Amino acid sequence: MKWDWNVGSYAGIAVRVHATFVLLLAWVGGSHLLGGRGVTGAAAAVGFITALFACVVLHEFGHALMARRFGIRTRDITLYPIGGVARLERMPDDPKQELWVALAGPAVNVVIAAALFIWLQATQAMLPVAELTVAKGPFLERLMGVNVALVAFNMIPAFPMDGGRVVRALLAMRMEYTRATQVAATLGQGMAMLLGLFGVLGNPMLLFIAFFVWIGAGQEAGMVQVKSALGGIPVQRAMITDFETVTPHDPLSRPVQILLTRSQTDFPVVDPFGIVGILTRADLIAGLARNGEAMTVRDVMRTDFTAVDERVMLEIAFARLQECQCRTIAVLRGTEVVGMVTMDNMGEFLAVQAALKQAGARQA
Repeated sequence: MKWDWNVGSYAGIAVRVHATFVLLLAWVGGSHLLGGRGVTGAAAAVGFITALFACVVLHEFGHALMARRFGIRTRDITLYPIGGVARLERMPDDPKQELWVALAGPAVNVVIAAALFIWLQATQAMLPVAELTVAKGPFLERLMGVNVALVAFNMIPAFPMDGGRVVRALLAMRMEYTRATQVAATLGQGMAMLLGLFGVLGNPMLLFIAFFVWIGAGQEAGMVQVKSALGGIPVQRAMITDFETVTPHDPLSRPVQILLTRSQTDFPVVDPFGIVGILTRADLIAGLARNGEAMTVRDVMRTDFTAVDERVMLEIAFARLQECQCRTIAVLRGTEVVGMVTMDNMGEFLAVQAALKQAGARQA
């Protein structure tokens, strides 16, 4: 079952809404109805949340369109109850470009807040800030307030917020990128501890934010360390070369036999002209459950597979594995399948490299 839906696109970037976001809208509307505010009050609350998240979408488009200026595509933008996520293919390698991409999102919210402020001043519709709450006050003034809050929140100097990327970009202009990431991640985790302390003292929401920041900082540091470890190493040095292929016309009994007698779980599907698909263990088992071994590979294989040339660097293959959210990618020499790369064997390669590095450090 798919948990998100495409609701449109702009500039070739799809906008998706996760099911949990719909639940958020239902919860907001339902709580207002049960609170005695009537259908009008519930509709107004849902409308405000929708407008807030429209600003979040514009924020993410700020990142995406700035990244496009540097030749980086954005796969999609997805809305969750905690915010929006723009899936960029990668972050820029140039720290100055990363700085611009990181700042572009909050800059959109600054523009929105400034435009609303000018309008409210021109129409003399602004109330004192002390009289405002998230649920009470003029619609446009509250929307201006949450855009200011979005800027402040996103500029917290900690991953995964934009402020963390700004800090990393500024540091990377003066030091090596991996080191800059480690320093920024440490700063972010220190910020998480501070937020957690304030949360314990009286604001439970800060505890959630602290946990979110702590995990995000650790993940960002880990990802950059992996990228650094894989940089400059061609795929052919780490790919699996002992594997079996199947053809589209093979019955499922053939991959079943390989699955039971060897450790291979995913299978490149080839015909005389090259690779035409990937048969995964999950799809194989699902096909067997439907119609048994009499089905052919063609009936259950995936044709939306990912492949890389054997000469590309491992960091690119690793990025492709993450982007496709798949277990296996094929490695090609021209049109011939010469290997496979999986997350498991990528992890084994990293473990071997780390052990060799440790041994080298001891001998030095």
